[in-house]
Amino acid sequence: MRRSRGLTAALVLSLAGAGTGIGLVLMPQASAITPPVAFTADELPTWQPDGIVFAMAQANGTVFAGGTFSAVRPPEGAAGAEQEAVNFVALDAATGKPTSCKLAFTIGDGTATVRTLVVSKDKKTLYAGGYFGAVNGTPVSSLAAIDIESCTPKASFHPGFPATVRGLAVTDDTLYAAGDFSAVDGQTRERFAAVDAGTGALKPFVANADEPGRAIEVTPDGKNVLLGGDFFTVNGSNTHALAVVNATTGAVAKTYTNIPSNSVVKDISTDDTGFYTGHEGSGGGVFDGRIGLRLSDFTEKWRDRCLGATQFVLPYQGVLYSSSHAHDCSTELEFPDGKRNFLLAQPTNHDGAAPAPVDGFVRGPGKLGWHPTANDGLGEGIGPRVMAVADKNDVKYLWVGGEFTLINGKAQQGLTRFASTGDVGAPTTPVASAASVKPGEAQVRWRTSYDADDSKLTYRIYRNGSATPAATVTASSLEWERPQASWNDTTVKAGQTYTYRVTATDDAGNTSALSAVASVTIPASVQTYPNQVRADGANLYWRYDDSVSPYVADSSNGGNTSGVQFNAPALRQTPGAVSGASTAMGFNGTSQLVHSDRRQSVGNTFTVETWFKTNTTRGGKLIGFGNNTTRSSGSNDRHIYMTNTGRLVFGVYNGSARTVSTGLFETYNDNKWHHVVGTQGPGGITLYVDGQNKGSLNATSNSTYAGYWHAGGDNLSGWPTRPTSNFFAGQLDETAVYPTALTQAQVKNHFDLAKAPTDSVSAVKATEDTYINQGAPSTAYGTSTSLAVRGTSAYETYLRFNLPAAPAGQVLKSASLQIKTSTQAGAGTADTVSVVPVTGTWSGAGTTFNTKPTLGTTPLGTIAGVPDGSAVHSVELDTAAVSAVLGGSYSLGLTSTGTDPLWIWSSESTAAEGTPQLVLTFGAK
Repeated sequence: MRRSRGLTAALVLSLAGAGTGIGLVLMPQASAITPPVAFTADELPTWQPDGIVFAMAQANGTVFAGGTFSAVRPPEGAAGAEQEAVNFVALDAATGKPTSCKLAFTIGDGTATVRTLVVSKDKKTLYAGGYFGAVNGTPVSSLAAIDIESCTPKASFHPGFPATVRGLAVTDDTLYAAGDFSAVDGQTRERFAAVDAGTGALKPFVANADEPGRAIEVTPDGKNVLLGGDFFTVNGSNTHALAVVNATTGAVAKTYTNIPSNSVVKDISTDDTGFYTGHEGSGGGVFDGRIGLRLSDFTEKWRDRCLGATQFVLPYQGVLYSSSHAHDCSTELEFPDGKRNFLLAQPTNHDGAAPAPVDGFVRGPGKLGWHPTANDGLGEGIGPRVMAVADKNDVKYLWVGGEFTLINGKAQQGLTRFASTGDVGAPTTPVASAASVKPGEAQVRWRTSYDADDSKLTYRIYRNGSATPAATVTASSLEWERPQASWNDTTVKAGQTYTYRVTATDDAGNTSALSAVASVTIPASVQTYPNQVRADGANLYWRYDDSVSPYVADSSNGGNTSGVQFNAPALRQTPGAVSGASTAMGFNGTSQLVHSDRRQSVGNTFTVETWFKTNTTRGGKLIGFGNNTTRSSGSNDRHIYMTNTGRLVFGVYNGSARTVSTGLFETYNDNKWHHVVGTQGPGGITLYVDGQNKGSLNATSNSTYAGYWHAGGDNLSGWPTRPTSNFFAGQLDETAVYPTALTQAQVKNHFDLAKAPTDSVSAVKATEDTYINQGAPSTAYGTSTSLAVRGTSAYETYLRFNLPAAPAGQVLKSASLQIKTSTQAGAGTADTVSVVPVTGTWSGAGTTFNTKPTLGTTPLGTIAGVPDGSAVHSVELDTAAVSAVLGGSYSLGLTSTGTDPLWIWSSESTAAEGTPQLVLTFGAK
């Protein structure tokens, strides 16, 4: 039996920000992985069989593996020769290499196989069951006892099992067996039996079942035996797949009738307080998941109804590790139907009060952040089949066996292992973006990273290239749920450009690469449309300004409901729906969509809103809610879709489709931007188009299910005037969802604000630059990657820009010069640096100290000292002076009167953000 040592910690699934300005760096915790997970997800080098592993056990630092194979070989790329291993191998738990113990399980006719292994309580005897007739030539009958110290079969232990033994459990004096047999030693024992652990003599225990037994386990008190398999009766009592019987007599103590008839029990394990079952089935209504039950009365605590046959369950230190190919955990509010997840972990008990039953069952505890990957592999394509925990030299090892041929994407067949120490895998690199809709605030946001054995990660945000983080944020994520995390920088100044990069660090200190640079210019005035969407309470706001795949940033105020692009929609389409620099996203109408990055539930009060532009005649879904991500949603409503003729339909489902649509001749596939809003609340549902009410319906409820928001496509089967396509062909912009029903006045205000004047920003990079050096008066530095400024002895820097004219109807509202200090030691300066106009002529190739140009005497701006360390710095410039020279070439000089030099990157540098640039903000007159 397998015992747990108790839950060590509870998993925290929350987002927490640290500070709104400069923050302290939080050092990683001492533990290498996020508790209560006890093992890393980093596979260790392990010898591998040429077939399938069905059984595992361990004793004294040795792991025993049995199955159907003929040899073992070193891990990929390792030295060593293949060794014979006939359906059995013993391996060192710490090194993964075969030991000197060699046993061959054979049979005269048919294919021999080892299906179950268990070790006696004193760790001296290994029991093996399966289908075989000899061990190292010693005759046996599908059950054998092995002396572990000498690695020899016990010839005197010879009970007669004429068919396959699939499960074993042992106490101090009794060995229990499950399998396909109907007799033992010529006496009737149908599928379950007990023999003396020392002699093999048949015991009077009788628990006859009508179908095969697959699993057997003894309760920790030794009083009862837990039976699992395909059966429908035990000793004449109706009980399907699971039963509890008396350990001495086999008399039935507990029956079960709530396991579907097309599902069986594949494994049973126990800990100090409960027992756990793994299930497999086929057909409709199948149960493939796990059940946690109480030892006190054998009643059910919880039922995890994930689909994807569970082969093995292993409780350890309060966590239930399982091997399966789970592909749909929608009932658990986790990942929808999709790819297979082979190795999972979840607490053995709910933290605190269990949730209310759903469909008569309490959901299982949520999955933890432990997610090594595998594949279907050989045989039945099951993947992992069996697990065991071994320890050696104070390190614990979780061993996994099965049919797989890949682990974590690397070739590895049949066997693998994971340790309790040595986490070396870094989180994935965050995908970051930044935005600002009003002076004094920049929103930095990123899709949370994924780490296979750390669900809780620490993110560090670096501003303007600084090596010191501006803030730290802790956030949790799982492989299938990577919600947005964000931080608001409230120390920014209007008219200046800021850059941000983000890293993710796990508890072992493994750190991702820096994210790509996210840049934002702070507006000089409020951007009215996005600011109003945020003020009206949107908890999802996709502006589609993203420049990389697959992340779609959520610009709402704290909603953090980011999106994931599917099949590469077209990014940064212009012009967008609202005035300003914001862009749209393009969809092909056949396969592209965006779905939200986390599952949620939506009540009976909500608003969906988006802008769209199309000329399609095939219709499609603009925005909606559904229970899947990239696959077609079986449950779907709360959506707006277009018919083939261009009419718009808004609908919810409350037992039937309830919809409101535009009129027969009110069509919107005219290739112009339109605004559409659907609301539901106590007054029913209402559809608005371009600020006008297009109709209402008294429908105050909708379907109850957990799901994801979609833009650009999802299932429309069964909906009125269903279009030809589920997918929308055209552009979408400014998609938002609210937890309230917007009023008509709010909707009209949004429509009107879309065309309100807004600031525009131009970042103008230097086209030429150089500096002069009094110490080398005849040298030109036009090709230097660095520029210098100092009073004595003199360095002066000159920068040339081609300035744009002000856009029509706008004036310059602010201007700043952005420079970045270089990486050399002491690049900063304690002196004040002035920015002045260059009034003389100069060139990068020809200007030296001896030919330096004349400079203006009135500074356009100053910066009082620049700290050491490579970082971006901004100097605010005189707006009126810069306005006067717009539309032409303009040169600036950087000077100082002190003795401490400033070193900055030039336009010839390849450093990120290194080229000097002017940031010009234009706005309405």
